[in-house]
Amino acid sequence: MIEVLLSRLSKSKEIDQIVLATSLDLRNKVLVDHVSQLGYDVFQGSEDDVLDRYYQAAVQKNPDAIVRITGDCPLLDSEVVDHVVQKYKASKADYVSNVSPPTYPDGLDVEVFSFSALKTAWKEAKSSSEREHVTLFIRESIKFKTENVTNTEDFSSERWTVDELEDYRVVKSIFEHFNPRIFFSWIEVLQLRRIRPDIFSENRHLIRNIGSNIGTGQKLWKRAKKIIPGGNMLLSKRPEMFLPENWPAYFSKSKGCKVWDLDGREYIDMSIMGIGTNILGYGHPEVDEAVIKTVKDGNMSTLNCPEEVYLAEKLIEMHPWADMVRLARAGGEINSIAIRIARASTGRDKIAICGYHGWHDWYLSTNINNNKNLDGHLLPGLKCDGVPRGLAGTTLPFDYNNIEQLEKIIKDNYNQVAAIKMEVSRNEGPKDGFLQKVRDIATENNIILIFDECTSGFRETFGGLHKKYKVEPDIAIFAKALGNGYAISACIGRQKFMQAAQKTFISSTFWTERIGPTAALKTLEIMERENSWDKITTIGSNISNQWRVLARSHSINIKTWGLPSLSGYTFDSPDALKYKTLVTQEMMKKGYLATTSVYVCTEHKKKVVKEYFLELDKIFAIIKSCQNGDQNIKDLLKGPICHSGFSRLN
Repeated sequence: MIEVLLSRLSKSKEIDQIVLATSLDLRNKVLVDHVSQLGYDVFQGSEDDVLDRYYQAAVQKNPDAIVRITGDCPLLDSEVVDHVVQKYKASKADYVSNVSPPTYPDGLDVEVFSFSALKTAWKEAKSSSEREHVTLFIRESIKFKTENVTNTEDFSSERWTVDELEDYRVVKSIFEHFNPRIFFSWIEVLQLRRIRPDIFSENRHLIRNIGSNIGTGQKLWKRAKKIIPGGNMLLSKRPEMFLPENWPAYFSKSKGCKVWDLDGREYIDMSIMGIGTNILGYGHPEVDEAVIKTVKDGNMSTLNCPEEVYLAEKLIEMHPWADMVRLARAGGEINSIAIRIARASTGRDKIAICGYHGWHDWYLSTNINNNKNLDGHLLPGLKCDGVPRGLAGTTLPFDYNNIEQLEKIIKDNYNQVAAIKMEVSRNEGPKDGFLQKVRDIATENNIILIFDECTSGFRETFGGLHKKYKVEPDIAIFAKALGNGYAISACIGRQKFMQAAQKTFISSTFWTERIGPTAALKTLEIMERENSWDKITTIGSNISNQWRVLARSHSINIKTWGLPSLSGYTFDSPDALKYKTLVTQEMMKKGYLATTSVYVCTEHKKKVVKEYFLELDKIFAIIKSCQNGDQNIKDLLKGPICHSGFSRLN
């Protein structure tokens, strides 16, 4: 495609030299070698600072003016180029284009600007968007005289560029039509469109210059979905779960309760705070300092790291009922470790579960016979494709606070259940001694009771939430907040059960690295010193209360749920997901990452919470006007509605 573009561009009568200005990325080597072999000059510069790349390329040639053409425009017509250049020469302007506003098809974009204007932009442009988009500073600054070339008829809705696969198919069909000719004019392409509109239909839904209208993170997410199944590594961080097409998607840095996106925009995180990993806030200086020292001293060795012993001792000290500890790095794998230990210890296969416990086969097998078995356990729509069908019936779900359901499972599967595995609490607390009843059932039937504290741990107590309810499990697991953003998870339990870890095989190289245990030890030290669990419980309780007060003030029905420090609300409306999307959309405009739930950290100070509610109040007023019929929620949303559960993206 680049060869065709350069060939067509070489027909220009107004261009003296053609230079390919590309990045230093090693993936461009094939491109660089090919263009060089064709006889064209090549300059390689910064990947992100495209303005600098352009300036440095221009410095080498010392031109009076630069003609900017992008590499995704193989249909560019040299006569259009010459027309814009001639306008530049005649106007004495600093910048001339045919895109401000556009009247030519997308893909015939031409910009001409003086070297002096480029130099000024290079010196003065500061923002990431100004450095990424070469001419943005010139176009928006009052320092420069600008002109535009306008076609007599507006064809700006035509899309002849190549950004997406649909674009490529359209352009490919055009060239196939004119084959073997490659030097056909844009007027001939217009004539073809009138004769064969079918060729041009495939990319009609795509928006002109979408790349310059969306953030860097949104662009990267579009790229990610093409090469990564599902777009990323974690369902809960997909933009589609928050604000499809408009969520910033990626971060450049984080600190306290603030996040900066790839364009340098600052947001206050009033959403999921790293999926609940950062009770002490992002980038806690003491935790980071301990990790940095570990990195400098060496993270990995043939020998074991002593911190794993110190951490195991600390966890047992916090939980006197426990005798032994195994460490891993993630919640899903520590869940599976606990299950393996339970099955190895009892010689039984079946597991009774309540709540969310990760992605592994043992858990997803719950949905083999009924794909809705897990719908009430946090994430609806989880498919069990790839899970061996032979696991059907080995994992048996029961609902929280439904002791009769659990009793039936145990009765129907007498002497077959290895473990009862459950979250201590998530959206509601235990009623009528539920947890103690579960404990009694486990004891009476020689079943191992496992509490999953990956999410609930350290949020209301220093340790597991089970300490609040005074019910002791046989095994408990922790992850997420244990390392305040660093990967570490732990399985603690009674010796008679934990010893089974030695008769089955449980092992992984990177469970022996040093950063995770180091971060956990320092995190626990700070938590204990600051009573972090009390702080976040108080903050979270206040937030939940203010949600209810705010909703009442606008006569909006909501339901609040969750642990105080891990809470949320749901609109009681058929348009609940639309309202949730609107909250995210409008709050983001005000500098907040916000949805209808908040994972609280110690950095959510009173001022932060106060200002959050001042903005949320305005959005609730809009929602009320929608409920009254004064506004239509569909008209207010700038993109698709957020997803409520698992769905395929690519």
